[in-house]
Amino acid sequence: MCGVFGLVAHEPVNQLLYDGLQMLQHRGQDAAGISTLEGQTFHMHKGKGMVREVFRTRNMRELTGNTGIGHVRYPTAGNAGSTAEAQPFYVSSPFGIVLAHNGNLTNTDELYQSVCDKHLRHVNTGSDSEVLLNVLAHELRREVTASDGHILSTDHIFNAVSSLHKLVRGAYGVVALIAGYGLLAFRDPFGIRPLALGRNINEKGQTDWAVASESVVFNSLAYELVRDIAPGEAVFISNDGRLYSRQCAGAPKLAPCLFEYVYFARPDSVIDGVSVYQARVNMGVALAEKVKSEIDPADIDVVMPIPDTSRPSAMELAAHLGKPYREGFIKNRYIGRTFIMPGQATRKKSVRQKLNPMDSEFKGKNILLVDDSIVRGTTSREIVEMAKAAGAKKVYFASAAPEVRYPNVYGIDMPTREELIANGRSAAQIAAEIGADGCVFQNLADLENVILGMNPAIEGFDDSCFSGRYLTGDIDEAYLQRLSDSKSSGAAAFVRSGLIDHSVRVEDGNEE
Repeated sequence: MCGVFGLVAHEPVNQLLYDGLQMLQHRGQDAAGISTLEGQTFHMHKGKGMVREVFRTRNMRELTGNTGIGHVRYPTAGNAGSTAEAQPFYVSSPFGIVLAHNGNLTNTDELYQSVCDKHLRHVNTGSDSEVLLNVLAHELRREVTASDGHILSTDHIFNAVSSLHKLVRGAYGVVALIAGYGLLAFRDPFGIRPLALGRNINEKGQTDWAVASESVVFNSLAYELVRDIAPGEAVFISNDGRLYSRQCAGAPKLAPCLFEYVYFARPDSVIDGVSVYQARVNMGVALAEKVKSEIDPADIDVVMPIPDTSRPSAMELAAHLGKPYREGFIKNRYIGRTFIMPGQATRKKSVRQKLNPMDSEFKGKNILLVDDSIVRGTTSREIVEMAKAAGAKKVYFASAAPEVRYPNVYGIDMPTREELIANGRSAAQIAAEIGADGCVFQNLADLENVILGMNPAIEGFDDSCFSGRYLTGDIDEAYLQRLSDSKSSGAAAFVRSGLIDHSVRVEDGNEE
């Protein structure tokens, strides 16, 4: 999972891009990059680390221009240690293009063969984002060449995106700069990954435009959310601030990723017309009904969240059960996310450092712990052990998400199927595995109805990690096996099929 951000303004955008990327930092802490466009010249700086670590004053001074894009990235399943895979990526022809991408392509092998072997383009990293950039570059060149001209028109741009949609499969929210022209943004035909359009009218009455993975960026910069970019839609904003848009997909369908609402997005964002915070509150209502049907409420003394993502769900669940809500775990915010720690021993140590139980809240009580999801189960097991060591008599565990039984191939680097704790296990067996006295999972239909109730225009969901249904229609058992084999063997980044090169590695929940 990554975050992308683009701006076309009537003032320098370097500081605005920096500030916006900090608002997207939850979507990627492994690498960050900014590229600005000044006339025909790109200025770029990128590197490994968080935004505040990558950029210094000297870097910011060199990022001149009123148009720019930025990117934050999570560790990769391919070549996580490579600074070269930090985004944006650059290609010199045609015109000069830089691109930043959130998502994952599922036919990267096929595309790689086309752009490298057939079209003689060079891809320098193991990133599917660089392959995507070269597909876009080739289609733009083809459009301009076919018209016997040297000037890029909006028709050329939108036709190129239309061709790209026909070639590319997977999930993608993209921002790109075209030298001398402006900012291009587009979203995959299912709208799996989020992308929103914002604007600001400055003191002179001029309109500045922004595109971001989440609307929370706009709030922080005093921009307003205009709308979500539609699935399959492309938006082009010229350097002088004129906005053009076109639907470029033949059969678009709004089917966003359910995990955005459960876990990834910030609660103060609005994605596809749905308040993430309110969605999580409503998840707590649905989960409370499931808990009532599986655990005697009289056997629950107190409800506690696993900080932070599950807090809205836990509070509402407690209210609907008529039980006290307590913060039993105190979070150390100076410890990184547990799932980005290398190796099991380090991960377990990190959980102990990250969450500290207050014995007085646990001692002698039956506790219902609420988390956003249970993926591998490692963190959940540690948390249950901590709760019992703090004196809890019983520990029940409730998940705001259904059982995660399948890998995600659209930008969430989940463990292989064999590593998922729900693989082949019932809720009772999962409870036994993590040491809990009971385990309750949200029903998938209830979760989807929560989101649909807030925006009936949504036509479906990417719920693949819960259901095993893959929207793009190109994922079969052989693909999943290659994915599993590549992860198990630590395959090199250039073994492309099945590698999710810039995705968030998910163990269990516990945002940030």
